[in-house]
Amino acid sequence: MKILVIEDNERLSHAIKSILEPRYSVVQAFDGYEGYFYAKEGVFDLIVLDLLLPEMGGYEVLEKIRKEGIGTPVLVLTAIGSLDGRIRGFKLGADDYLVKPFSKDEFLLRIDAILRRSLGMEQKNELIFKGMVLYPETHSVSINGEVVDVKGRQYDVLEFLVSKKGQLVSKGKIFDRVWGFLSDTSESVVEVYVSAVRKQLRPYGYDRYIKTIRGAGYLLDDDEREKNATS
Repeated sequence: MKILVIEDNERLSHAIKSILEPRYSVVQAFDGYEGYFYAKEGVFDLIVLDLLLPEMGGYEVLEKIRKEGIGTPVLVLTAIGSLDGRIRGFKLGADDYLVKPFSKDEFLLRIDAILRRSLGMEQKNELIFKGMVLYPETHSVSINGEVVDVKGRQYDVLEFLVSKKGQLVSKGKIFDRVWGFLSDTSESVVEVYVSAVRKQLRPYGYDRYIKTIRGAGYLLDDDEREKNATS
């Protein structure tokens, strides 16, 4: 899973990154405009947002992404602890609010809770699609209890599709999520990796759930449910 940290205090930002990185992939932004640039792409599972930012304030970042239809959960992490500040943040679309200084344990618990709600994860922080289970902490996959050989960026591609199950995901979004905005690799690499993921899932019959929508992207969906819905 991928988290965007928008925090201008570089020391604190790096400390947050070190807390998160054993379990999550982290992208850092050090001012509001840079954070908005990343956030508006909609490829993150969670945004940790400071409010007192240069270039563009945190409230403005939050307001802009919500107006643009970006529903990525946002944990506001700030020194502004007033009731009015919290109310304003929630009204603009924040999902949770944590005041500095904060406890590392509470920080991680709040992130886990937000991700469970937003991604429909089980209590054990697992992503589930039918009999397929993804374990974000170990980047491993099993289907009906059998370990599947999906590793590295293949895992990252599959995790993103599962986290967006039932939603059309463009090739560009997959590329930005897995390879990063500044990568000089061509977007065509996405097709190669989706094909590789399908190959690994084929012995279990799960390759058929990854649909290619020509000219639009990919969709992970339960075709059995589609048949029932149309019958």
